[in-house]
Amino acid sequence: MRGNASGRAEDYLRAVYEIIERKGCARTKDISKELNVKQPSVVEMMKKLHKRRFVVYERYCGVSLTPRGKDVAETVKKRRQTFEKVLELILALKDIASKDVHVLEHSLRPETVLQFMRFVDFIAHASAIGRPKFVGR
Repeated sequence: MRGNASGRAEDYLRAVYEIIERKGCARTKDISKELNVKQPSVVEMMKKLHKRRFVVYERYCGVSLTPRGKDVAETVKKRRQTFEKVLELILALKDIASKDVHVLEHSLRPETVLQFMRFVDFIAHASAIGRPKFVGR
């Protein structure tokens, strides 16, 4: 979604996606709780995302993702999971890592993110075939 929306919009799309995965539907109240923001902020962002055809939003109804919104949300979720794994691999402290993941997922270029994804896949494959694991602390 780079160039199409801010990191904040990506956070909202990922939240909608994850809520729908858990509950089957997403309401502004759910999104508000998930992102720890006020409901009027959610409504404002849903209107923007609706206008840009990332979500289907109607007042007093749930929020759903368009195919375009779902693609972006899945990409953002995968990016986030990659950085969570990288920080876990290097034994970053959990409370610090959770904040750093957010910075990384929105600030690196797609080419760099792809290399991190390949690195995580390589490490996972090496672990699966019995290669020695990194031992720290």
